Amino acid sequence: MSSPKERHSVVTGIGVIAPNGVSTETFWKATVEGISVLDRVTREGCEHLPLKVAGEVRGFDPADLIEERYLVQTDRFTHFAMAAANLAMDDARLGRADYNDSPFAVGVVTAAGSGGGEFGQRELQRLWGQGSRHVGPYQSIAWFYAASTGQISIRGGFKGPCGVVASDEAGGLDALAHAGRTIRRGTDAVVVGAAEAPLAPYSVVCQLGYDDLSTLDDPARAYRPFTSGACGFVPAEGGAMLIVEEETAAVSRGASVRALLAGHAATFTGASLWEESRDGLAHAIRGALEDARCAPEEIDVVFADALGVPAADRAEALAIADALGRHASQVPVTAPKTGTGRAYCGAPVLDTAAAVLAMEQGVVPPTPNVVDVCHDLDVVTGRARPAELRTALVLSRGLMGSNAAMVLRKGSGSPS
Repeated sequence: MSSPKERHSVVTGIGVIAPNGVSTETFWKATVEGISVLDRVTREGCEHLPLKVAGEVRGFDPADLIEERYLVQTDRFTHFAMAAANLAMDDARLGRADYNDSPFAVGVVTAAGSGGGEFGQRELQRLWGQGSRHVGPYQSIAWFYAASTGQISIRGGFKGPCGVVASDEAGGLDALAHAGRTIRRGTDAVVVGAAEAPLAPYSVVCQLGYDDLSTLDDPARAYRPFTSGACGFVPAEGGAMLIVEEETAAVSRGASVRALLAGHAATFTGASLWEESRDGLAHAIRGALEDARCAPEEIDVVFADALGVPAADRAEALAIADALGRHASQVPVTAPKTGTGRAYCGAPVLDTAAAVLAMEQGVVPPTPNVVDVCHDLDVVTGRARPAELRTALVLSRGLMGSNAAMVLRKGSGSPS
């Protein structure tokens, strides 16, 4: 067996359930075309709440992809995660025949920030309206942050190392890094990612305490980071799951190597302390570059965190400049999430999926609804920009102070 240092983690499959597409293909088509799907919130019970615009996943029927016995046990956020995991496994052509003899070689890692708010609200309403005998037994597990990891593991028969990362929005990138460490320790494959469902009334009310939440009612203006009109972010549901494998094992089974998880670093700078996040994010970027053995000038595209809060946007622009030096003004920056909303922990995993697809297609997707950039960044707006992309940098920050950066390298494709 190769030494741990020689075990590289590669992406072989992508599954997406997002506001702009309930498959990877539809997600990418809308992303590269710069289509914004932000719209007025339509979820029942949210009509009179201050949050007016969000990214809702529509046209998604979990029964098409998930067995009834799992559906009744789980919340919408886990439905998204299980469906995305299905799609990722199909994309990676990873079936039970590949791990039946070694189920301990496949693990599961997810990140979650909001948990099962819809399921929890429904059961609590039954408790107070009808009594404890009307509360289902799955209330004890469906709301829990770890529910997606557990259900994916049980359903797929994955008995390898499993975990859940709770580190704010940046947890989406941290989960990918955790999967990479798991593979370095000897696991062959990890189903990893994040999906959120924060648009139930109970969940929305909890989010109203965030000063950074946008309450504008115009979908075209509610989420416009890096502009003079920035007024906060809009939330979204959905997310993505990836299949990450040890490179040699992936190649030996004939999988397509789509990207390499080359480097990661994370820092913490405190809740909503956006000026301090400049140093914290810059430190994370430098750490990720060092981990990837990557020079700043090798970065071909940056997928920005793009919070949409003026102080946070300024801090991110300065952090990119601090970490990348002169190259910062030359590298294209994009934030496709302005067309879908921020799916909390799911947002950086969606960005990672978009980064892999962008490197494969040789194009930087645009930043919807953004035109008047007021920071010294080359933000791609309007339409996609063709470019040779070999290395991508994905950034994420959380409202509670977590910062993360990940470097991705373009994969070699299908084995010859």
